Formats: sequence, structure tokens, C-alpha cells
Amino acid sequence: MATAARIDAPDNASHLQSSEAVVVRFAGDSGDGMQLTGGQFTLSSALAGNDFATFPDFPAEIRAPLGTLFGVSAFQINFGSTEIETAGDAPDVLVAMNPAALKTNVKDLKPGGLIIADSGEFTARNLAKAEYDANPLEDDSLVKWQLIQFNISQLTLDAVKPFGLGNKEALRCKNMWTLGLSLWMFDRDRQPIIDWLKDKFAKNPVLADANIAALNAGHAYGETAEIGQPGMVAIPQRHVSAAPVEPGLYRTITGADAVAYGLVAGCQLADVKMFFGGYPITPASSILHALSRLKEYGVMTFQAEDEIAAIASAIGASYAGQLGVTSSSGPGIALKTEAIGLAVMTELPLVIVNSQRGGPSTGLPTKTEQSDLYQAVYGRNGDTPLPVIAARSPSDAFDCAIEAVRIATQFMTPVILLTDGYIANAAEPWKVPDMSTYQPFPVTFLDHVPEGGFKPYGRDNKLARPWVKPGTPGLRHRIGGIEKQVDTGHINYSPENHQAMTDLRKNKVDGVADHIPDQDVCLGTTSGKLALVGWGSTFGPIHQAVRRARAKGMDVSHIHLRHIWPMPKNLGELLKSYDTVIVPEMNTGQLKTVLRDQYLVDAKPLNKVSGQPFRIAEIEAAIEEALG
Repeated sequence: MATAARIDAPDNASHLQSSEAVVVRFAGDSGDGMQLTGGQFTLSSALAGNDFATFPDFPAEIRAPLGTLFGVSAFQINFGSTEIETAGDAPDVLVAMNPAALKTNVKDLKPGGLIIADSGEFTARNLAKAEYDANPLEDDSLVKWQLIQFNISQLTLDAVKPFGLGNKEALRCKNMWTLGLSLWMFDRDRQPIIDWLKDKFAKNPVLADANIAALNAGHAYGETAEIGQPGMVAIPQRHVSAAPVEPGLYRTITGADAVAYGLVAGCQLADVKMFFGGYPITPASSILHALSRLKEYGVMTFQAEDEIAAIASAIGASYAGQLGVTSSSGPGIALKTEAIGLAVMTELPLVIVNSQRGGPSTGLPTKTEQSDLYQAVYGRNGDTPLPVIAARSPSDAFDCAIEAVRIATQFMTPVILLTDGYIANAAEPWKVPDMSTYQPFPVTFLDHVPEGGFKPYGRDNKLARPWVKPGTPGLRHRIGGIEKQVDTGHINYSPENHQAMTDLRKNKVDGVADHIPDQDVCLGTTSGKLALVGWGSTFGPIHQAVRRARAKGMDVSHIHLRHIWPMPKNLGELLKSYDTVIVPEMNTGQLKTVLRDQYLVDAKPLNKVSGQPFRIAEIEAAIEEALG
């Protein structure tokens, strides 16, 4: 979704019934094209000027068995005319393409919410796969929701019949029929989708025309149902006005794309070329895909044979004078651990992106979690400190990637950037920044023998050692995993030297705290009864919950950390100014433990490890319980 649109002013006019915000979830088999449907509906929301947040949720299997409960793929979007910070708690509308999609998602639907079901898929065979004893479209099990059912499968076949497609190929157009109906329901323009289909199927005009026919048929069904033709049920239609936003150029961006663009921007600000060594793994692979399309910015990408080769190649590139970057998810980061220690020991700049997923081991490849914080801060042999940064949203990942590049190059150290599956896959509007407002931080390579001689492990005022390109006359030196002597870089096993070098490496990373901003309060006051302290993708639900609680008069504030290690210098005193501190995170309490250790505050956990993001309501309940 690379479409950009310039927004100059919001459009608040509509003759239709208006809604401030709507949550829609598309759900079906992993082969039903729900992610594509959701993506194109997101495009239409962006072009309509809505603020939005999305949540793609799909199985780990490339093609799970059709009709099964564990094979359901879903895409949720929360879009509105006000500020949207989460993908929404409970959907207002559920589009269910088969019984399994209905069963796994209907429990999340708001009471009184709308179900649109493809009755053509509610066959005895599919009902049995979904473990239904009776057809829910025909009994009273869905009575607390509005139900609209029609045979989308047959309507699609009828719409594309003139194009001579086989039955299987014709049914693949169902998602476009559904998208057409959804565009009508929310007063959206079809033309951008039609243009996209023509481009996507440029080499197969018949498929393009068939999908366009299905899209138009779904839209027409909504129009004729509104008129009230015999045998048709009227479908509600809503208008969601554009959100008030600053004028500028906006585009839809995912977290993976934002990381890629931020890495490139960081290297431009550092005036250094980038080498990316990666190995495919969900959900980190998209970063490699995005960077491979940016070669014109001095980016070299390399898909290695395994995770160890990927990071080793990145370290080699850093030694050679480019910024080495690698990325993975938790299992791959575990494989890279020894090489991360090598990068710390050699004191080379390196950026390591961890798109976290549910663990341990292979775990939940397509689900989100925040369970790699311990791994990032502590997870290496020996005393091996390095800075850790966490992005809070897809668009925030851009600035976090720049910050990772800045710290890595200015302090000659590896840096870990934490995102997660939700951030990587989710999309939101992003105002394309004016890069002239970013302060450059150009790197300096030592290119001559200094007065007094060359010291490979000599230090500047940040305790960073010099960065030397191999082959520079007079600057021959050795680096490696064995402990080096202070200043000279010669091998030295003495107890006193190891103590000194260990202290230097620690003090260098601790010193990063002198070059990052003080911790702010995102919402609320700098003291009070309760503070919610978050990191990463919990930002949206925490912020919304705190906003709602404060609107009720509750004394609660929101603090969100970007710099996980080292932490901002004022954080300890800030936390101690609240009576109670609660830490919501998608793990069993990792940041909570670090805060207790560093500041001796009685931080209390609020944990969730279901593979799904926090809901606003879950955090609201914790606030109300804490404040009585």
C-alpha cells in the first residue's frame, strides 16, 4: 500500500447517516483473500482521508486446510473521523465468508453488531469442519446481533460468468464482490480499486475484467438492496468523514516499511552506505523485501543461507566501512547471539531489528508478543551491554530506526531495535516528514595516523573507538572475539585488562543516556496516584484507556518508553512520583522486572500472552481496579 495522497482539509459533508469511527473485520479461509480485501479497503479509507489502524491476523500455515477453525484468516480495520490509535476492541461489522470464520470471530463482535455471512458456504460439510451441530444462520444462536445473509458465492459466479472462468478461479473473485459491497456500505469510491486491479492483472485482462465485474456486482447489490427489491434485505449504509489532520503529504505505511525507510534515512543522515544481511523469517522478512527495492539509496541487500551467515556478513560490512544491518524474529535472534557478542567485543556499529513474535522456539510465527525484552537487554554470554530501542507504532518505527543508526554510528556499538508482529504487519497513515528538519550525524572515519600513534581501542568523549576502513595506510590493526588490550588492541588475557575493558564497554553504553531525551509523560501529569508505563505496540490501547479514564476524572498518567536500555536519566525519579505503577506488556512481566531492578519501584504487572494485542477495555479495567 504505497499510495500517497495530499490532504489539505477534511471533508465533513455527507447526506448519509454518519459515524465517528467504525471497526470492520473481514474473515474467511486463508485462501479467500481477506488480507488483500482488507488492504484495499484500507487504501480506500486512506484516500477518503480517514485516520485508521489495521490488524492483519492470519494462520502460520501457507494454506491451512479449507474450512477449519485454525485456518481462518482475518483483517480488522478501525477507521474514523477522529484520532485512531488502535485497531479497535470489538468489531461493529463482521464479514464471515464461511462457518469457521463466523465461529472464531463472532464472540468478538459488539452486541447489536452486524454480521454479513456468505450463506452459500454454510454447507453440511463446512458446518461439520467448524464444529457446528446446527446451522447458526437458521437457529437463534446469533440473536443478539444483526444478521444479513446471502449467497455471495453464487452471486460472484453469476457476475463473472461472461468471462468463461472455471468454477475455482471464478470463486477467487469472491473477495472483490465482498469489497464492492463494503465500499458501498461506507460510501467509498471504487475507481482506485479498479485502477489497482487493472495494474495487478495487466498481463491477464480477463482476470482483471472478472474481478472488476465482481467488485461492481457487490457494489450494485448494496444499491439495489437499499431500494428494497423483492427478496433482498436492506443493508445499512454509513458515511465516515475525513479526520482533521495537518496539511501535508500522507501515505499508508506498515511497520516493516517504516523500519526500512528509517534505516535508509538514518544512513543518509550518517552519510554512510548500508549493507543488509538477512534470512527470511516471519514477520521480519518484509524488511528485506522493502530494502531490496531501495538500491538507488546506496543499500546492498544479501539473503544469506542462514541467520548466522546473515549477521556475520553484516559485521563484515561494518568492518569494511558500511553500516551493517540485520533483522529477524526471536528464534533467529537467538541464533545470532554469539555474533552479537562478537560485534560488542569488536565495538563495530551494527543495527539488529527484532520483529518479535510469540515464543518460545518456533512458537506462534504469525502472532504478536513482546517477550524478547530480556533477550535484547541481557541475552548474551558474558557482560555484553548494548543499547535497545523499541518502536511504539508503525509510523514511529521510522524515527526509531533513525535513532538506532545514530546511536550505532556515534557510539561504535551494536543496537537492537524492537518491533513486533503487530507493528510489522499493521498499517496506519503516515505524514511523510520533511527530512530537512532532521539533524545530520555524519560519521568520521579515521584516515591518518594521529599524533602519538594509532590506538585501535583509543576513545573519544563518548568512549567510542575509531572507525577505520581496512587498507588505510598506517592504520593496520586487529579486531576479534578475544579480549584486547586497552588502547592498543593487542591480545591481552590479564585480569586487570579484562576488568578495564569490561568497564569501558559498560560505561560507553551507559553513557548513551547522556545523549537521549529525558522521559516525558505522554498523557497526564508528572506525579499522581497512578502511572501506566508501557513500551512497544501497547502504546495505542494504553493511551486510549488512560484518555478515557482521565475523562472520568481519574488520576492516571501514561508513560511510554522508547529507550529500553539505557533508560532515560530522569526515569527513576519520575516513576517514584506516583503512588502506583502498572506495566502492561505482552509477556509475563519483563519490563516490570527491569524497572524494579533499576529503580526499586514496586511496579505491578498487567500481562497478556495470547498472541493478540491488548484491548482498551482490558487496560481500563486494570485502571479502575487500581484506583478503586
